[in-house]
Amino acid sequence: MKKINSLDSIISPVITEKATSLSEQNKVIFKVHMSASKKNIKKNIEQIFKVKVIKVNTIKNKSKTKIVRGKLSKKKGFKKALITLKKGQSIDLATGV
Repeated sequence: MKKINSLDSIISPVITEKATSLSEQNKVIFKVHMSASKKNIKKNIEQIFKVKVIKVNTIKNKSKTKIVRGKLSKKKGFKKALITLKKGQSIDLATGV
């Protein structure tokens, strides 16, 4: 397996209606690398955004095969991380890093 750089484990923030409603509870969702561990994700979030992370929950979405115009195609799977921040802290995803 290919070793990933510590800062490459976080791919992008997930910006959906549900994710923005969770921001009121000090929670943020990120799309992360499939081989990233919870400790690695926590360390990288704290390093990049200068916040205190309390808890990290991860969710794996499996890849799916679909039929598009009579041909089989594969939708790639991904991993999401739900980050719980310390009370009073937040990450503003609209402004960027």
